[in-house]
Amino acid sequence: MQNPNGPPPMGMPMPGQQQQMPTPEQIAEMQRQLAAEAQKHGMTVPEFVERIRQERMAQFQQMQMQQQQMQQQAQAEGGEGPQGPPGQQQGGPNQGQAGPPRGPPPGAVPQPIRPGPPNPVAIALADFLRKQPLKPRVSIFNGERKEMFRVKRALRALQSPAYAKARAKNPALPEIRDRASLENTFKLLPMSMLALRVSQIDPHAGHNHGPTPPKKGKRVKGLWTVRIEQQQEAHDDMYYIWLYEGSQTMRKVYAVLALIVVFMLVLYPLWPLVLRQGVYYLSWGFLGLLGLFFLMAIFRVILFCITYFAVPPGLWLYPNLWEDVSFMDSFRPVWAWHETAKPKKKKSKKVANAEANAHFAGATGQVAPASAVTTATETQMQTGGELQQRPGYVAPQVEELTE
Repeated sequence: MQNPNGPPPMGMPMPGQQQQMPTPEQIAEMQRQLAAEAQKHGMTVPEFVERIRQERMAQFQQMQMQQQQMQQQAQAEGGEGPQGPPGQQQGGPNQGQAGPPRGPPPGAVPQPIRPGPPNPVAIALADFLRKQPLKPRVSIFNGERKEMFRVKRALRALQSPAYAKARAKNPALPEIRDRASLENTFKLLPMSMLALRVSQIDPHAGHNHGPTPPKKGKRVKGLWTVRIEQQQEAHDDMYYIWLYEGSQTMRKVYAVLALIVVFMLVLYPLWPLVLRQGVYYLSWGFLGLLGLFFLMAIFRVILFCITYFAVPPGLWLYPNLWEDVSFMDSFRPVWAWHETAKPKKKKSKKVANAEANAHFAGATGQVAPASAVTTATETQMQTGGELQQRPGYVAPQVEELTE
């Protein structure tokens, strides 16, 4: 008879195998191990045996469902699924473990990138690339400003000596041997959701209030509005945006310092008298500097108005005061003359009329009127659309022209 306290049914020998009766010492040892495991899980021995049986049945059912899903996916892609004898497709429990697991069929759709904890190697790679001169530009993604960079600059940074030094300090960084390893190393960023490939879109697409299309050949400057692409590739002419903002330690420190400053300002009535008097005098000093700044701005306009009529084209004091420059560059240079737009040279009426007549004659198929073309050497004359060269004329050499 089978001992109720013995090993679970899944551990019993198969029907086709020769059964060997365990010795009493082996049976007692198995019972002690089973009782210890059941006590560790807070169950009785029969409950623990039933739990093991249910877990193994659930694993078997899950394995069958995975095999069915793989067969349905292969059939949905146009190829016939793996066929075989009916006994192999609808076999018993041991047939799911007979062969090795089959991989996805060729041409299958790539698995999407799922958010999760980033790879530590990818974080180290992102920290290295954010310190490199990738010439990032600001883009708009979901209404937020994100730094965008080009893939070829990141690949150059991974091939630079700086990466070799970084890899010497952190051996966990991947080694770059060829183009394939270079792209695989860069793809650690999108796999960990640290940087994703984007493309430019029109924010006014589908609306009637969109801007007029720009002229052909004219570059329109401004921020790109981007969207994430499904295929995260690593070609040179592609763009990526940073979703990884680096270490947040300093930002947290600055936030704590800002809270401390605000808290100290709130406690201003409790400050000592000496500190309050110092803040009082400092506030008057800042107010005086602000007043002097506005007086200087008014004075420079008056000075320009006077010099505009007295000494044209006029003189500006601190010409870069209102320009989009740094604080120190706003006060350099101290003065400068007013810049005026240079007038464009217009063609003479005779040359314009001659060109118009030539274009009109060419369009109507008539003979072009005779006209003379005068150059610096005065060696050619145009009659009836043909150029005749003076006899005995020697053309100047290239060296003479450059001189």
